Amino acid sequence: MTLPKDPAMLYSIINMKLRDQYPDLTTLCADLDIDQTALTRTLADAGFNYDPAANAFR
Repeated sequence: MTLPKDPAMLYSIINMKLRDQYPDLTTLCADLDIDQTALTRTLADAGFNYDPAANAFR
C-alpha cells in the first residue's frame, strides 16, 4: 500500500483503517506490509501518538 506523505492525510487514513478494519496497529502494519516503527515515528513527528486503548492515533 502506498501511503500519503502528508502527515494529516496519513493520520486520517490510518485512523480510519484502525477504526473500521483492524483490531490494533500491529495487525494493520503486518497486513499492509508497513514498517510500524517508521509509521509511528512519522506520525509522532507530526504530533500524533498511538493510544492502544483507543486503537487510534491522537
